[in-house]
Amino acid sequence: MCRAAIPGRSVLKKQQRMKNLSLHDLKEGLLHLFYPRLCEGCNRPLIAAEFVVCIGCDAQIPETRYHDMPDNETAMRFAGRVPFTKATSFAYFTDDSLLQHLLHGLKYRHNKDIARYLGRRFANSLAASDWLSAVDMIVPVPLHRKREAERGYNQSMTLAETMAKHAGIVARADTLVRVRATESQTRKTRAERAENMAGAFAVRNAPEMKGKHILIVDDVLTTGATIEACAQALMAVENVKISIATIGIAVS
Repeated sequence: MCRAAIPGRSVLKKQQRMKNLSLHDLKEGLLHLFYPRLCEGCNRPLIAAEFVVCIGCDAQIPETRYHDMPDNETAMRFAGRVPFTKATSFAYFTDDSLLQHLLHGLKYRHNKDIARYLGRRFANSLAASDWLSAVDMIVPVPLHRKREAERGYNQSMTLAETMAKHAGIVARADTLVRVRATESQTRKTRAERAENMAGAFAVRNAPEMKGKHILIVDDVLTTGATIEACAQALMAVENVKISIATIGIAVS
C-alpha cells in the first residue's frame, strides 16, 4: 500500500498564507460591497488602485508647476515682505473648485486621507524637480491649542508629515507655536490680516534650528499674512533659511 504524501512544512505555510489572503480578499470585497470607498470629487466608487479621488478627478486638479518657475505668483506675494529662499504652491484654488472641496473636507470633516493624498502628490511633484533637496525641516503653520482641541487636529501638520515622509525630511510641530488666539481672517483686508497676526507665533527649541533650512507648509495662500507672521518669528533663529509651500494659491 502507498502512503499518502504528507505536505512539507513550507507547503503547509504556503497553504496557510493563501488561506489568509483569501479571507482578507473576501473581507475587503464585502466591505467594498456594503461600504464602498467613494471619490471625493464625483462620488463614484473607487477602484483598488485609487485613493481619495478617481483618476478622472485627479487629472482635474490644476497644478501650478510653480516649483519650475523661480519668479512665480507665490514668490511674488512674499517679495519684499519677508526674507525667503524660494516659494511655491501646488495648485490653483478657486471658489467651488475640486481643490476647495478637498480642503474643506480636510479642515472641517476631519478627513485626514485628503491630507495624505494632497501631501503625497505635492511631495512627489517637488521631488521630481529636486526642489526639496536643500530643506532640512518642514514646519506646519500651527493652530492655537484651543482651536486644535476643537478641531481635533491641525490639517497643516498632517500635510507636513505626509510631505516629510515622502521626501525623507523631518517634520516638526514643536518648533513654532501659536501663542495668541486670533480672529478669523475671513473678510479682513490685507492690512487687517497682518495686524491680526502680529505677534501670534513664537519659536521653541531655537538652538535645534540654528543654521537650518526650514520649509513652512500651509493649506491655502491668500494674502500671506499668516505665513509672513510665521516667517518673522522664525527669523529670530540664528542663520536660519526659510522657504514656503502651500497646497493651494487663491486666484480669481
